[in-house]
Amino acid sequence: MKLPRRTFLHLAAGAAALPAVSRIARAQAYPARPVRLIVPIAPAGAADITARLIGQWLSERLGQQFVIDNRPGGGGNIGTEAVVRAPADGYTLLLVGSFNATNATLYDKLNFNLIRDIAPIAGVFRGALVMLVHPSVPARSVPEFIAYAKANPGKISMASAGIGSTSHLAGELFKAMAGVNLVHVPYRGGGPAVNDLLGGQVQVYFASTPASIEYIKAGRLRALSLTTATRSDALPDIPTVGEFVPGYEATAWYGIGAPRATPAEIVDKLNKEINAALADPRMKARIVDLGGDVLALSPADFGKLIADETEKWGNVIRALNIRAD
Repeated sequence: MKLPRRTFLHLAAGAAALPAVSRIARAQAYPARPVRLIVPIAPAGAADITARLIGQWLSERLGQQFVIDNRPGGGGNIGTEAVVRAPADGYTLLLVGSFNATNATLYDKLNFNLIRDIAPIAGVFRGALVMLVHPSVPARSVPEFIAYAKANPGKISMASAGIGSTSHLAGELFKAMAGVNLVHVPYRGGGPAVNDLLGGQVQVYFASTPASIEYIKAGRLRALSLTTATRSDALPDIPTVGEFVPGYEATAWYGIGAPRATPAEIVDKLNKEINAALADPRMKARIVDLGGDVLALSPADFGKLIADETEKWGNVIRALNIRAD
């Protein structure tokens, strides 16, 4: 049967529009069931707190549960690989963090490449680490701590959230720049590290602000300094490490990612909702109270941040010869 030219053109135009209509419908329908947000770090740390804040917001805004699924292990690599291997349908997301940027250099044989295999969705949080000491440590400032450490080389234990974590690298950078010898004690996440610092099993820890700020305010841990270039609105009386060790700076950051081939319309929808959360006065106040700043970025800009941080910390890891084993 030969179709009239006008009928054929109408049909062709309709067929060409179908993919766009399908994409719009898919984005409007998403999410149609609960979404897993995998946190590749142990509960109770900054990554977990950040994920729960944004997960609750997305659950309320999008009408489906965003379930927090903690998958610790391998410095964050086990949970990250689980997302890399998941279907790219928007129903498995990843809490991406600064630990991912360091792992790219720290581990020689990863089964994935984060920059290649994870689609960046949105930033959420960026903040300082806090140089904390147990109250038994006889130092109330960074210069006093440096003097104490130099008088006791190899006798002070430095906790971290794991080998290659931001807390580990912040501590190693401090050791190198301050010229002190601290014994590294890695944990499986920030929560366990804080617990042992509270108990006095370790003496110093470069902790995330969300995981430690309440202990600081309660006087259970002593904050000596912040790792950012400038002081924090949440802890205005605490100086920065850089005020005593010129050039020192380290930050922790978190955001949301998805498997590489996740449809762009789903990525864009999640980015829009997450950035709406970060613009909400109550959410902004909550993040500031935790000692951080909102990290409102487009997917492209979040991807650039990941790439830039991977390069920066890769250089530090190589320069200090830090290894995962």
